[in-house]
Amino acid sequence: MSKLDMRTGSTAVMVLRLLAEKPMYGYQIVKELQARSEGYFDLEQGTLYPALHRLEKDGLVDSNWEVVEDGPSRKYYHITEAGQDELEKSVQQWSDFSRHLLKLLGDAAQ
Repeated sequence: MSKLDMRTGSTAVMVLRLLAEKPMYGYQIVKELQARSEGYFDLEQGTLYPALHRLEKDGLVDSNWEVVEDGPSRKYYHITEAGQDELEKSVQQWSDFSRHLLKLLGDAAQ
């Protein structure tokens, strides 16, 4: 199974988790995911921005443009209350999934 296949379905929860800490713009999200995952999660713009647009359409994130002194304006994304609720639910689901998968894999997971 490829890394891309394994990542399917996890992009939203990863983005929501970062935005729960502070508002971020797209490139900042990409760099933060790379840093925290030691390069494992290397999202392309073609993956991130459609995910952000879906999250915004679903009311889980909002966005606003901010003027930056030393560069072009940036679109910052921030989590909504509904997004926070979804994040909590998703974290629990991923935790349950991971725990049961590791039980199934047993010694092979080490």
